[in-house]
Parts: sequence; structure tokens; C-alpha cells
Amino acid sequence: MSRIAAVRVTPILIADPPLLNVQGVHQPYTPRTIVEVETDAGVVGVGETYGDTDYLRVAEAFAPTLPGGELNANLLPEAVRDCATRVALSRIDNTVQAEGLRGSRSLAKIASSVASAFEVAIFDALGHQTGLPVHALLGGKVRDRVEYSGYLFYRWAEHPDPGGPTDDWGAALDPAGVVAQARRMARDHGFTSFKLKGGVFPPAEEVAAVKALAEAFPGQPLRLDPNGGWTVQTSLQVAAELEGIAEYLEDPTVGTPGMAAVAARTSLPLATNMCVTTFEEIPEAFRVGAVQVVLSDHHYWGGLLATCELAAICRTFGVDLSMHSNTHLGISLAAMTQVAATIPNLRYACDTHRPWQTEDVITVPHTFVDGCLPVTDTPGLGIELDRDRLAELHQRWLDLPELRSRDDAAAMRRVRPEFSAPKLPIW
Repeated sequence: MSRIAAVRVTPILIADPPLLNVQGVHQPYTPRTIVEVETDAGVVGVGETYGDTDYLRVAEAFAPTLPGGELNANLLPEAVRDCATRVALSRIDNTVQAEGLRGSRSLAKIASSVASAFEVAIFDALGHQTGLPVHALLGGKVRDRVEYSGYLFYRWAEHPDPGGPTDDWGAALDPAGVVAQARRMARDHGFTSFKLKGGVFPPAEEVAAVKALAEAFPGQPLRLDPNGGWTVQTSLQVAAELEGIAEYLEDPTVGTPGMAAVAARTSLPLATNMCVTTFEEIPEAFRVGAVQVVLSDHHYWGGLLATCELAAICRTFGVDLSMHSNTHLGISLAAMTQVAATIPNLRYACDTHRPWQTEDVITVPHTFVDGCLPVTDTPGLGIELDRDRLAELHQRWLDLPELRSRDDAAAMRRVRPEFSAPKLPIW
């Protein structure tokens, strides 16, 4: 059995469009952390996670504990569960986390997000060592392709500050702009289901956008996600408007009690990546029927094995599963696809930011066919790290220290100086 000879942690900044959400707008660049695990046989596995300073400190403290250990699926020691406590973190508050808009912050969630990158890297290395794809190491695939959803955003045409990244998508600030965005997603990537990030405009305007999508794409699955921006009453009004139109509502209001109150009075399924984000939050949410779809994310659930465990629990209790997305690169997308291939109860298309990303750290970025990605049978994750590109994006991280933690509210203040991240709900 090979042993780990070296572990590398590389922070980077990647270009991000001016996408709007309830917390503000994306900065021109967003941080990610790339992890490499190299064995004494020269095999290298890669992983990826959030790159904000709190996460990076934990990753850099944990990496030196791994060299010398055997390369196996159980490598991550018990200590990873409290690896956040090994470094002095800045204060953790209870606000929604902009880095994925995924519920309240906690040391445990940060530690899980960091551990996930190391676990994925270890699985990738194991796959190269054994000649097996990651899905085989997880128990085997149940599908040959994974469906993804076109992720629609209200957005500005460009960032307010000159010199930032640009693209040719243009603005989308009304129903017509949202429909045009969806048509391009369908044309370029073949998506047949769409999710709109809401919480940006008054609910009636966002309902109008979903209805416009339904008219443009009759019979195709549609979702709306305001990230907890609505009260229970507003959520019920929106649900009534979108009965028979939306596939589900995602986190229309905040917290398990609020979600349960909405779920009890609508036939629309409710999905979440905010009120069920840890195993400890599952029992109460399932007991009161607060959610019908859990949007998993291998980053903050703690990795691929944890995702499989989550899927089994959901399957046991008759709760469906899909996948949440953040501003990820190809390493995370490959990991998402590999684990999604193993989950029987994955009944909804997964989210992905990939069409919005103009940069990557893999040599061949993923290409969607009919809105799906094939599940590769090549060893590991089936990707190759682009070291030149990694070095360039790390240099950007060195050059722009002011952007090393994502802050959508600060980015919004470049245009609206009075703006502050709202206390949810706001409508």
C-alpha cells in the first residue's frame, strides 16, 4: 500500500460574473482552495473546496498531518472532525454564508467543507492507484449520465469596477432577460430544466419570470430559489401562484419551523440547502415534514462517503435528493458527477454553475450534452490538473488580497453604498 508523501494546498481566485442574490452580488473574483495529495509512488489526487480565509486556514493546518499515512478510503482520522479548532479562526456568526448561500455558519461546517477536499483528493489518488473510477470505489454507478439544470440568475451586464472579468451574457433584470438567458443555456448546453435564483426582486416579479419561462419552455421542470427571502405568508402566496408550474420551491423561507408551516399548506415540494445542511438537522426537519427534497453538497456535508450516507437516510424516509451548486470548478463538478452516479434516489437534475465559469484548473473542462454529463469509467475523477493555469490563478490570489473572502454585500455596496446584507426574511 502506498503512503502519502506530500500534500499541497493552493488558494486561487477565479473569475465570477455579477450574479445577483438576496445577499448582494458576486464579486469579480471568488476564492477556491485546490488540494493535491501525492503518494510515494508519484500518484496525485486532487480536491477542491471553498477558498475563503476561514477555510484556507483550516486546510493549511490540516495538510501537514497527512504525509506518512497509508493511502486508503479511511485515511482521514478522527481529528478531521475538530480540525477547525487547531487554528485561530476569526469570529463565526450565525448569518447566511455567502459562499454558497447555505444556511448559518459553524466551525463544524467549515471543518467538514475542508475535510471534503482532502477526501476527494484521496479518492482520486486511490482511483489512479487501482485503475478504478471513483464511482466504483463508492460502490458502483446506477446511471451512465447525470442530468444538470440550467442555473439562471438575475445579473448585471458587467461588474461596476473597470478592469474586472467580462462576458457576453448581458444583463438579465426582468422576465424577458431571464427567458433569453434560459434559451441560450438550452441552445449551448441542452438543459431541459431550469432554476432561477430569486430573492432579488419583489416576489411578484420573480413569479412573473417563472411564468414567462413556463410559456417559453412548456412542460419543462422549473424551480425558484429566494434563499429564505420570504415570510411564510409570502411563500404560500407564491406557492399558490406556481401550483402546476414549478417543480419545487427551494428555501422559500428560513428555518425548519417556517419551511414546515409552508409545506403543510401547499402541494408543491419544498427543497433545501439551508435548513438541512448537517446530519444533526435531519431528524427534526423530516419529523415535521419541512422538506421533500434535500439538496446535497459534498463540500459541506463532509465528502463523498457522507453524501452516500445522506442519500441512504433520505431514501429510508422517502425524501428525495438532488445537488446544490456553488461557484465551483471542474474538480468539484467531476466529484459531484461521480457520487451522483451512485445514488438511486437522485430524481431531480442537479444544479451547476459551470456555464457561468470562464476559467478552470483542469485541462479539459466539462461539456454538457443534452444537459447531462457522462459518468466516466477512467481512473479516479477522470480529470487532469492544469498546473500552468493553477499557478496563474494562485498569482491572482497573491495580487488581490482584498478578495480572499467572498462578500456579496460588500460587492453590492460598490453600487449601493447604503446596502447591507439583509436579515431574512425580507418580503
